[in-house]
Amino acid sequence: MSVLNHVDIVTNDILEELLAQHNSPCLSLFMPTVRMGPEVQQNPIRLKNLLKEAEEQLTAIGSAPAVQRELLAPIQALDDHVFWQQQSDGLAVFAAEKQVLSYRVPLALEELVVVGSRFYIKPLLPLLSHKQRFYVLALSINQVRLFQATQHSISEIPLANTATSLAEALQFDDPEKETQFHTSTGAPASTDARAASFHGHAADEDRKSDILRFFRQVTQGVNDVLGEENAPLVLVGVDYLHPLYRQANTYAHLVNEGVEGNPDGFGLDELHAQTWDIVKARLDAERAEVKARFKTLLASGSSQASANLKTVVPAAFYGRVDTLFVARGRQMWGEFDQQAGTVRLYDEATSDNADLLDLAAAQTILKDGAVYVVAPDEMPAETPIAAIFRY
Repeated sequence: MSVLNHVDIVTNDILEELLAQHNSPCLSLFMPTVRMGPEVQQNPIRLKNLLKEAEEQLTAIGSAPAVQRELLAPIQALDDHVFWQQQSDGLAVFAAEKQVLSYRVPLALEELVVVGSRFYIKPLLPLLSHKQRFYVLALSINQVRLFQATQHSISEIPLANTATSLAEALQFDDPEKETQFHTSTGAPASTDARAASFHGHAADEDRKSDILRFFRQVTQGVNDVLGEENAPLVLVGVDYLHPLYRQANTYAHLVNEGVEGNPDGFGLDELHAQTWDIVKARLDAERAEVKARFKTLLASGSSQASANLKTVVPAAFYGRVDTLFVARGRQMWGEFDQQAGTVRLYDEATSDNADLLDLAAAQTILKDGAVYVVAPDEMPAETPIAAIFRY
């Protein structure tokens, strides 16, 4: 059974909004969500437990009851039946004075509450960094679907205002030709476009021309959704559709490798597994190359690499970081004075400080750098942060 999935695409514009100055305290809340079935009932229970934890953290930093009510009430108002029926794999909620932002994301986020002087965005880095996410375009004559994916998840993204079948494209593009076209509804899924036929002259060339026109509409729709994205896009479709789509394509980051087969017959797990294999090979090779470059630069004493937090954080703010590694699950609490360019470290979180790893990663992404979030034992240095500088 198909499951309706509601996804909000987290873009750099959203990141900029989250990083803008907000009156303290700022509350960031993350949780996994269930899309359907009886386990959906776990969603409001998780939210209530996290709101209780948020209340405890706010009390611990001395927030007045009135401030707590102002922050928590809009989040509590999200808790209704319709809201929980329109979820993806994870929910991120950000609340500050007179502002609440919520995002349904294709990531099974770990339960987490952070109260601080700014919003905490590290759990969303796999969606924000083009080195952590990718897109899948499932091509068939009967339906075209776009998916956003990470290593652990895949979710469909609507192609709004775009024809998603050849019949629909022909109807809008050339109504007379659409009446000549028919699809055998009884044909097996594996036949895909070969189930389509035209009555009349030069059928094969005519069909090829119409598919190409259809794909030009699709690639425009993909570009409208992805905007200025630079994450890889992987094609899935029967063999003869690949060269036709590549001829129509205008998205700059379409990868050369693709998956052959009719995606209409794939389950989500199979679609994800086959496309992730392609992306993983690319990411592993890139990451290994960058890690080796970092180690070489560091060993040579070059000023173009550093594993020193007090050096990397200012560099990220000033746009010097080309590539950043941060350790998953680690926090380094502190303050950064932008005017003085200095970093002050703290032993624990307070209402006035922030996780500097989170801060450095966000600034690197905003300034078009690459960010890798890796396990602590996969860091290229024995520190929770490492960077290669542009200059």
